[in-house]
Amino acid sequence: MDCGGWTGPGNTGKGIFMSKFTVAELNAVQEKAAAVLSEPDVFHLMVCGGTGCHATGSIAVVERLREDVAQKGLQDKVRVIETGCNGFCAMGPILVVHPGDIFYQKLSADDVSVIIDEHIINGKPVEKYFYKDPVSKAKIAEQDDIPFFANQMPRALRNKGLIDPESIDDYIARDGYQAVAKALHELSADQIIEEVKTSGLRGRGGAGFPAGMKWSFAKGSPGDVKYVLCNADEGDPGAFMDRSILEADPHAVLEGMIIAAKAINAHPGYVYARTEYPLAIRRLGIAIEQARERGLIGDNILDSGFDFHVEIYQGAGAFVCGEETALMASIEGERGMSRPRPPFPAVRGLWRKPTNINNVETFANVSYIFYNGAEWFNSIGTEGTKGTKIFALTGKVKHTGLVEVPAGTTMKEVIYDVCGGILNNRKFKAVQAGGPSGGCLPAEALDAEVDYDSLIKAGAMMGSGGLVVMDETTCMVDIARFFLNFTRVESCGKCIPCRIGLKIMLEILERITQGKGREGDIELLEDMAYDIKKSSLCGLGQTAPNPVLSTIRYFRDEYETHIKEQECPSHSCKPLLHFRVIEEKCKKCGLCPRVCPVDCIAWEKGEVAVIDREACTECTSCYDACRFMAIE
Repeated sequence: MDCGGWTGPGNTGKGIFMSKFTVAELNAVQEKAAAVLSEPDVFHLMVCGGTGCHATGSIAVVERLREDVAQKGLQDKVRVIETGCNGFCAMGPILVVHPGDIFYQKLSADDVSVIIDEHIINGKPVEKYFYKDPVSKAKIAEQDDIPFFANQMPRALRNKGLIDPESIDDYIARDGYQAVAKALHELSADQIIEEVKTSGLRGRGGAGFPAGMKWSFAKGSPGDVKYVLCNADEGDPGAFMDRSILEADPHAVLEGMIIAAKAINAHPGYVYARTEYPLAIRRLGIAIEQARERGLIGDNILDSGFDFHVEIYQGAGAFVCGEETALMASIEGERGMSRPRPPFPAVRGLWRKPTNINNVETFANVSYIFYNGAEWFNSIGTEGTKGTKIFALTGKVKHTGLVEVPAGTTMKEVIYDVCGGILNNRKFKAVQAGGPSGGCLPAEALDAEVDYDSLIKAGAMMGSGGLVVMDETTCMVDIARFFLNFTRVESCGKCIPCRIGLKIMLEILERITQGKGREGDIELLEDMAYDIKKSSLCGLGQTAPNPVLSTIRYFRDEYETHIKEQECPSHSCKPLLHFRVIEEKCKKCGLCPRVCPVDCIAWEKGEVAVIDREACTECTSCYDACRFMAIE
């Protein structure tokens, strides 16, 4: 695997692989592989092998399944497949059994034998491990009947949970590389670009710039050497969209990159991925090597006369390297710092050569567009945002995970219909949309559609797709402080507005959350925010104040309460907490004394709890545990 290296400026890597793999051979492989995936008398046990499920024990589940299958002589009847991320991260480890689409959740290695004996051998799915609907309390057997899946439209995620990401044959079986065959043999560069323009595809990395227009700029720029870059430097807190695509379907990204390369006549390409994504990098490396062996990457791809070579470059995890000019500086061996624009990368990019940069999700959409047609893609979504969008849902929501919905779906539908609503049935307060540079939308903005223009109008942004859901226990001033601290730390420091301005804004927010706010602080924050947005060099600084501006816009009363009354309405700013039990709200359940680490809460059955303020360490354990908001 090529990680951390580069071919250098002007080196196309030619002469390494000479492909004789043809379209006819691709079709033959597709037919044979599809037959394997659809064997009528064989069970396919699809175990989620994304990072999330690995963390909860899916590796042990896979190993035990394979052991049981071997011990019981079921090798001819059962195929155990470790897939990429299934998306329903809250329910891992996950197993889906085909045929039947039977969904099993929260498994351990000890549960495997029961499923093998009862379901595989005796033909009786095991209800014990079915998903239980939190509203109806009904057990749901089939994956597609679960609201989390039923309310989605997987397009960029079309292969998640359905293939082995380390098998190129599995990908080819599901029409993989057919779009490349079409683009290389049937379409000119201009026709490819026109197809992307017609589709209405906008870059999914955050800014939402039309992909076809970006490609046309790179194609029109003079130069013997051009580059295609895939930005997989996903650094937003709570975001894991790009990582999950690379873990589940790396060939889809490579296929999109090849098509882009043909469009702009580029022969070298790079995937820039952060080192913190070891599984994604490993599977991408396997995919590149398999594609090379099959002649789908390298020289003379599919006997078309077109050459394209791809390498992986590992970044060190700097958030600023998600910005395209900083990313290119990093590949060149320089410190990851933004560069002034113009000139834009399409004119003067990597090693001063014309360069096209798109993110993982954008490239994953490209192959599907060319396989199904631009009009098909254009028929989904809104006037300004076509297709679907992937979101990573985290925070105070019942079902965290990865979702893909049509553009134009409302934020309310995503949170409630797909993800089940707010954890512990608490009240929704806000959702941070667009990552640390996005905005916080309140309940009255829940009907905002998830498209680029609607979210900007509401005071947020699409961003790469991270959604952090907050309930009534969340302090919006502290949330603004949290995100601003993140962007301040991640600032490259090149320009003064970002380097100094964010530091001063953060100091003001810290004072406010400590009960030391002053009259005029809110107005000062607003003035500084607008100045930083106007004068910062790159997108990080230009958008960093957004969480502050959106929380002031929608939750100004919380700022005022912190400053004027030295109180936190959400009771979450520790220096402002009183740590007392509200008698009229206390349900006398006795939970708070059980979680107190210093035993400072007195309670008798049927009585209101009492906190000993002298012994209290203000750790917030009781406050976090109380479902009735009876502690402030």
